[in-house]
Amino acid sequence: MTARFVHSMPFGAEVRPDGTVRFRLWAPSVPSVAVEVAGPDGSGAEALPMSAVGDGWFELATPRAGAGSLYRFALPDGLKVPDPASRFQPDDVNGPGRVIDPGAYTWRHPEWRGRPWHETVLYELHVGTFTPEGTFRAAIDRLDELADLGVTAVELMPLADFAGTRNWGYDGVLPFAPDSSYGTPDDLKALVDAAHGRGLMVFLDVVYNHFGPEGNYLHAYAGRFFTERHHTPWGAAINFDGADARPVRDFFIHNTLYWLNEYRFDGLRFDAVHAIIDDSRPDFLTELADTVRAATGDDRHVHLVLENDANIARYLERDGQGRTVRYDAQWNDDYHHVAHALVTGESGGYYRDFADRPVDKLLRALTEGFVFQGDPSPYRDGEARGEPSAHLPPTAFVNFLQNHDQIGNRAFGERLTVLADPRRLRTLATITLLAPAVPMLFMGEEWGDRRPFNFFCDFDGDLADAVREGRRREFAAFPEFADESARARIPDPNAPATFEGSRPDRDARRREPHAQWLDLTRTLLRTRAAELVPRLAGAGGGRVEWHRDAAFRVAWTLGDGSVLTLLANTGDDSVAGADRPPGDLLARSDNGTMENPDGGTLAGWTALWFLDRGQGAR
Repeated sequence: MTARFVHSMPFGAEVRPDGTVRFRLWAPSVPSVAVEVAGPDGSGAEALPMSAVGDGWFELATPRAGAGSLYRFALPDGLKVPDPASRFQPDDVNGPGRVIDPGAYTWRHPEWRGRPWHETVLYELHVGTFTPEGTFRAAIDRLDELADLGVTAVELMPLADFAGTRNWGYDGVLPFAPDSSYGTPDDLKALVDAAHGRGLMVFLDVVYNHFGPEGNYLHAYAGRFFTERHHTPWGAAINFDGADARPVRDFFIHNTLYWLNEYRFDGLRFDAVHAIIDDSRPDFLTELADTVRAATGDDRHVHLVLENDANIARYLERDGQGRTVRYDAQWNDDYHHVAHALVTGESGGYYRDFADRPVDKLLRALTEGFVFQGDPSPYRDGEARGEPSAHLPPTAFVNFLQNHDQIGNRAFGERLTVLADPRRLRTLATITLLAPAVPMLFMGEEWGDRRPFNFFCDFDGDLADAVREGRRREFAAFPEFADESARARIPDPNAPATFEGSRPDRDARRREPHAQWLDLTRTLLRTRAAELVPRLAGAGGGRVEWHRDAAFRVAWTLGDGSVLTLLANTGDDSVAGADRPPGDLLARSDNGTMENPDGGTLAGWTALWFLDRGQGAR
């Protein structure tokens, strides 16, 4: 029997077993709504009145539509708007949606149940720049490469339909519709399916804190979707806690369940949840996680990951058996920031919080997770930030040296390979990929790619001008961009060349020093899979055993009782007194040397990993 994965929603267009299509829309701001239905080629369009069914809802079930039909909603003033829950927008955000039969795709690997969280090695990619074609289908051809590298999970930047054909994805306005510039819903399912066939999990980045600036029509018919009681960097906040918040919360909860159930994603990363303002109890994030855990149960490994600048540890709690209660992990920006400050010496912007005593802060990130655990932030004028996190397991944190934000939010999108000395960077890469926290790579990082990843979009007219000038004003406070002519050199986000120039240079993989970079990454990840992953479940936090100047020794007791030890020097000068840890040498950075292998002087910018398996862990 063919497996069908369909998520039933209380809104949108649903193909029913009897061949009819049910259309449902929440439009509390208007007295009436019609649905305009047309054939797959747009012909024969007719407007069908919908029935008001209470509490701002309108509904119609009709045999005049079927899978493949085009449709949109007509408001009393004549405005025609897309379905906010459209599953596919073949003609972009302002056009009609297409009725999709989600059960039509034949899954090749329906038995896939995912992988435990501690096995995760994330690889973040942008579908549009990952391959020359920039499509879901083209990405399938790269999956064997990633599996061979040692990656276990592909993380896709947001796919929600956005205006134009080029965007990071954070300007999405139709959260249920994968952007048509990348392919069809079935193409995306084929990518997820193919990844599962290779033992790879697939994660999706979703944005629940705002909508993009073009193509969002909710204000026209559902003004209660937003609230003036709270404000965000994008304006009035999404209404998660007002009197009419229930349909809003359900909209996003169903979005999460839709991606997990209908597309079989293994997990989601929730963008900037600190910008989801919610004073209710339980708050939206708690309700969302509880609903997902109840709906998916123990049948699958489903993982939920946060980006949260507020460092709220309580979302990451474990139960008495060490199992995830709500969210598996958080992107650990603190780890990134201190590592970046160490290898580049930068101290501007938020790096100000990490430039002072960076080695001490790196040790805190390695052993306790967050650097800021309620501590005052100089960058934030002394505001306290974060909650205690030392009690959490190391796998509650995703550590990385690069990601789309930390590269692309720079004026010229420079990668660390352009900003940092290679020896320093390889030392931190060796630390990051073998530390017990879940590691993440950004596409091209595995071979030390030097091409930029710039901010890009595809807007027109006044909006394009506003984005371009806003981007340049953003950097006006930096001394190097004080002059207007200097700001003019910042790439235009709307220019096709900015997008095209952000594709990784795959040919570099075969040239030095990139081939050595690739070999180092592959070696470290294979060592992680063979030696660390089987012991990670139940691992505790780290402890600093020795620290002198920029050199240190950190140890973790793993789940089977074995002890993993990092001996490192993140300074230019050699440091004496570094005793060799017990156990076998697992890995070393390419400069990882000691003058005496049994202890003594530790060379500058060195990282060595040791594993003491112990009597009970051999």
